[in-house]
Amino acid sequence: MPTVTRSPISAAGADARTGRPSSRPSAAAHAGAATSTEVAERLRFVVARLQRRLRQQAMGDLTLTQLSMLSSVDRHGPLSLGDLASHERLAPPTVTKLVDKLEGLGLVERRAVASDRRVVHVAITAPGRRKLDAVRRRRSAWLTQQLDGLPPADLARIDAALDVLEHLAALDTPGGSTVRPEATAGGRP
Repeated sequence: MPTVTRSPISAAGADARTGRPSSRPSAAAHAGAATSTEVAERLRFVVARLQRRLRQQAMGDLTLTQLSMLSSVDRHGPLSLGDLASHERLAPPTVTKLVDKLEGLGLVERRAVASDRRVVHVAITAPGRRKLDAVRRRRSAWLTQQLDGLPPADLARIDAALDVLEHLAALDTPGGSTVRPEATAGGRP
């Protein structure tokens, strides 16, 4: 099967780099007829490709799982091993092994809880924060470069979609409703 390289599509359905009409329908042309299944398939594909490209910017001595765990400890920590396992949706033995590796690299440290010496919290260290900041800067720089190449109208469309995408990312109700309360009360979906 031949590989098709696709270029960014502008709101008018033209290839953003060449200005020629695209063979794919534009988002504007497709928006009125799209079903939630069609949008889900397209969104899943685009998010996966974008995530893959961002991961490529962070290649280094840490695995993606280790980077994710380091990020969780930075964002939510210090955390118990159980809480970290819950945040990362990993089995506790896996988390223990990953924390051992990160601790061996000096990126996190275990701290005993004074009120209950059986409990240990995992906290990010200064070198761990520097490592995470460097990865984030590299990813942001790459993404900024990509966004700088878009026409202003496309950048505005992406910006306008971020609220909805952030809401989708925050949903944590497997099998539960995805309808936001304001959507049923006539608010913006």
